[in-house]
Amino acid sequence: MRNSVKRVADGHGTAPDIRVSFEFFPPKNAKMEETLADTINRLSPLDPDFVSVTYGAGGSTRDTSRKTLEAVLATGSTPAAAHITCVDATRDEVDAVVRDFASLGIRRFVALRGDPAGGVGTQYRPHPEGYQNAAHLVAGIKAFGDFDISVAAYPERHPESPDFATDLDMLKRKVDNGATRAITQFFFDNDTYERYVERVRRAGIYVPIVPGIAPIHSFAAVRNFASKCGTTVPAWLADRFDGLENDPHTHALVASAVAAEQVFDLVDRGVKDFHFYTMNRPDLVFAVCRLLGIRGHTDARELHAA
Repeated sequence: MRNSVKRVADGHGTAPDIRVSFEFFPPKNAKMEETLADTINRLSPLDPDFVSVTYGAGGSTRDTSRKTLEAVLATGSTPAAAHITCVDATRDEVDAVVRDFASLGIRRFVALRGDPAGGVGTQYRPHPEGYQNAAHLVAGIKAFGDFDISVAAYPERHPESPDFATDLDMLKRKVDNGATRAITQFFFDNDTYERYVERVRRAGIYVPIVPGIAPIHSFAAVRNFASKCGTTVPAWLADRFDGLENDPHTHALVASAVAAEQVFDLVDRGVKDFHFYTMNRPDLVFAVCRLLGIRGHTDARELHAA
């Protein structure tokens, strides 16, 4: 990390070589709409490669996902990517969503099987009239046009995969069907990511494997979700946040440091693309991007004065 910080401090920042993208989720109420608007306004000026908008199983967030995509497109400068899942939906229903989002001008999709209807950790059952998995979904989306399609990758293996060979076979099928890149599940051990990329390349898969970065807004919440999706939370990370449950200010400072350390270490390993899971909370992501030397087209002071 020290070398990366020095490069930025010396005016030789990595920003021209670094590409970032952000994930937003559609709001559930008026308060969350305000939070999302603030997140879009704060992060869009950083000129991300794209911004993705999540989509609920069975179309449960179709209308709010559409509105969120429209809000991103309204910035006039930020490419938007629409998440598409095939859980609890027929093929015709999914195809209708693809056509609808494409009518807005969406040319990028994030194709995901989606979590089981019962939540992470429960058994997935394909809809009898739907797309059977993410590879099948990628092929279906690609049939509508030459879209840019991102898919998911799992450095610690998908929790439902019996082994890495099965997991990598699914990733290869997604790529063979037209996926442009893979975005990883969040992780905290960069060695794990590096070993995974080596496995992927040995399997003959050569699309970019973009690390998914999750700034820790709530360590308790992240640890709980990690336990369900098979992500390891290292002991050293738990130690960093130990005793900060009732100290939000220090928690935020530690979270910023942890995210920055992870990203700078990946930069030193040659990584140039990062996808941030923002949780519609922009401050930690904005801080890391600034440390990377990413300023975008609007200075933070101008943004707050607007």
